Order: sequence, then C-alpha cells, then structure tokens
Amino acid sequence: MSDLILLKPYTFQTEKYNNRIAMAPMTRSRAGNEGNLATEQMAIYYADRADAGLLISEGTVVSKKAVGFINVPGIYSQEQTESWKQVTKAVHDKGGKIFVQLWHTGRLSHPDLHNGELPHAPSAIDPHAQAYVESGFIDTVTPKEMTIGEIKATVLDFKNSAKNAVDAGFDGIEIHAANGYLFQQFFTGTSNVRTDEYGGSIENKARILFETLDALKDVISYSRVGVRLNPSLHNAQGTTLDKDTIATHEYIVKRLNDYGLAYLHLTEPFTDVSEVPYAVTEVAKHFRPMYNGLLMINKGFTRETGNKVIEDGDADMVAYGVPFISNPDLVKRFELNAPLNEADRSTFYTFTDKGYNDYPKLGE
Repeated sequence: MSDLILLKPYTFQTEKYNNRIAMAPMTRSRAGNEGNLATEQMAIYYADRADAGLLISEGTVVSKKAVGFINVPGIYSQEQTESWKQVTKAVHDKGGKIFVQLWHTGRLSHPDLHNGELPHAPSAIDPHAQAYVESGFIDTVTPKEMTIGEIKATVLDFKNSAKNAVDAGFDGIEIHAANGYLFQQFFTGTSNVRTDEYGGSIENKARILFETLDALKDVISYSRVGVRLNPSLHNAQGTTLDKDTIATHEYIVKRLNDYGLAYLHLTEPFTDVSEVPYAVTEVAKHFRPMYNGLLMINKGFTRETGNKVIEDGDADMVAYGVPFISNPDLVKRFELNAPLNEADRSTFYTFTDKGYNDYPKLGE
C-alpha cells in the first residue's frame, strides 16, 4: 500500500473522501437514445470507478439549447432524472460519491444540433472551433446573441437541473464555467462584447455565474456545489485570452469564498501560454492564496505530479481525466504503482461499447 498523500482519506469540513483523487468530467457520447437518457452501461462505467474520492460526471446538458455534442445526456426532463438514478445507486452501492456536471455549450455548438436554429451565446461572434454532430466534427457558425430574457431563462435551466440532480440521488453538482463554454464565453472580452449588464466590466461579465449560484440556494446546499474554471485557456475551444481574463477569474475566485462551496475545480492551461501576455502558467499556485475552500486541480497530472501538487499545498484534490477512461481501477494501480492501460482516443466519442467498459482491470 502506498503512503502517498494523494491516496490517503481526506476530510473537508464534514465531508469525507476515500482519497484525494477525483475523476474529471469527460464527454463520452454514450447517451445515443431517444431522450438522451443515462443508460445501464453508464451505470457500470461510473460504478467501476467508484473508489475515487469523487466522481464528476460527463458534461450533462441543462436544456435542449445547451447541447453542443451529439449523444450527450441531459438532466432537464423527468425521464432523464429517473434514468440517472441507476447510475447514482450503482456508485453509492460501491461506496462512492458522484457529482453531476451541469453544462451549456453556448456558441460551441451548431445548427445541426438545434433543428437548424443558431446556438446561443453572449455575442454574435463565431468561435471558429468545432462542434460534434452525427457526421463527426464540424465547423462552428456565428451564434445568436442572447437576449436578457434568454439569459434569465438559462439561469433557471441550471436551477431546474440542480433540483433534478438532487432528485436523481447525486451527491452534488458542478457548474461547468470553463473550457470555452457558455459561462466562460461571458467572462472573456473576445467572446463577449455586450454593452448591457452582462458585458463591459469584470463584474458584469461574471454576473451570469453569480446569478446562477444565487438561484441554486432554493434547491441545493452550497456545500454540494462545485464550480469549474479554466482561467488560462488560450487558442483552444474558440477562446483567446485578453487583458482582463485573469483579473475576471481572480474576481470570481475571491467572490466564491462567500458561498461555502464543495470545491473549486481549476484547470491548468490547455496550451503553452508561457509567452502569452496576461496568462498564468501555474494556475493552482496562482489561485491557491485567493481561495479558502477545497481546491481541485486538473490537466495532465501523473501519480507523482498529482501527489506533489498536494504536498506543496497548491491543491487539495487532483482530478484525472484520460487515465480514468482506460483504467477503471486507476486508484488501485496508483496504490500499487502498477502500469496503466493506454487509452484508445479513436473510441472516446463513439457510440458503441468499444473503448467504454472493455478496458481490463489488474489481473484480468
């Protein structure tokens, strides 16, 4: 048994975690059914990984308008809510904890996913990225600028989905405000050129996130809410840093201290930003002094580097993505310092069981 701090039980406030390893949210596109329901295969997938300290589900859309990938599950309908109960029960039966990540892709979508209608975004600016439709990845288009009424309705979509998550048995929710999706589109000046109360100043660009958090208080305890941010996202997911991007995220992180959240989930840069003006190259180290709660960090960590970021005091938990796809027993492999299965990227977003529940565990 390893003596790594990463693998030791951890308690934050009154919440106990089996270890400091989280499974990061990862789109897998296995909900290819009428209604985009969670499936029995998904229950197996999550239960097999339930020895992680915390599982965070794949991005789960809060409305039909939120979709930017084909065959992703939702949690906005009653039928979807019921379908997730098999997943949460399977995880809980294995002694695990699972949060659902609530997702709106904004402009990172395509009319093919919306019956020909334009996707919604803060401003009518094409991200020049790609969306995932039935034929595969396809170039994005110029989206429709959201009206204030549509913004308010989206806030209520998150509230409704949070209520459904509680009803479905999830231990909590994560608000996806990272990776170039809707919330981050509001945060960033290159995607938000609004002149109303949702654009211009840092406070205005962050407004939608805090309106969403404030709306949640009637349906879920803040101690069961996480927020995910990707402050140094640059030249990826249609997002480009500007002079106010880091300052906006600093404002958000400091203000999140007022909510008593389950955690703040940060992501290290997706691309090399060492020569990029305004960027932060070490996200956990930069934001740790600003945040008083549980800080989770993600992006490319190994067993050793994940342990070190906790030992150094820059994070409390580490979220692993791709290693969990190909290693359902990742925690056990970390304990034994055993070799890892290699992930087959060609099956990440396919619609069959291949590359989903067929990776071998140790001894198989």
